[in-house]
Amino acid sequence: MPEPIDFHFDFSSPYGYVAAHLIEPLAQRHIRSVTWRPTLLGPAMKVSGNQPLADQPLKGQYMRHDVPRLCRRHGIPFAWPEPFPIATVAPARAVYWLWDRDPDQAVAYAKAAYRAYFADGRAIGDTDVALAVAAEQGLDAEALAAALQDQAVKDRTKAAVEASIKLGVFGSPFFFVDEEPFWGVDRLPLMDEWLARGGW
Repeated sequence: MPEPIDFHFDFSSPYGYVAAHLIEPLAQRHIRSVTWRPTLLGPAMKVSGNQPLADQPLKGQYMRHDVPRLCRRHGIPFAWPEPFPIATVAPARAVYWLWDRDPDQAVAYAKAAYRAYFADGRAIGDTDVALAVAAEQGLDAEALAAALQDQAVKDRTKAAVEASIKLGVFGSPFFFVDEEPFWGVDRLPLMDEWLARGGW
């Protein structure tokens, strides 16, 4: 069985949101699974010297036009949330805790959390909202609430973020195919071709 595609994303990334809708069909075409790896771009930006795209002159304005256009192209529900961006530690911890117990539930939760923020405008960085999304997915919100405060889960998430930075992850979405890096949702067609051809 081929190695999974590693999908690194920040829940506050609108391009990551788009990628969350597109990555699994692409992976299935190549008989691959996907490992969902939430990260936090704040620490990565400190290393890279970057700043949030929304805060960048010209680029931020382009993004606000481009993301809704991209979502219309792919039939993905979208509405700019307020506030944007937000800290996303709570849903990231939730995914890692769930992943260690049931990866399918973790993926379902990640998709629901992304949708809650970028389609429904719910501030998933707020722990209560993150837990409400879990409850709506039929998950044990009480157990998850305890997990989000568990030092082991905090350490697990911190280690995952640090590992992503060591791998060179500086933006969202960011993918690895057999250690080959691809940054950005616009690289999905290139990644699709890379997988079909076995690289070049």
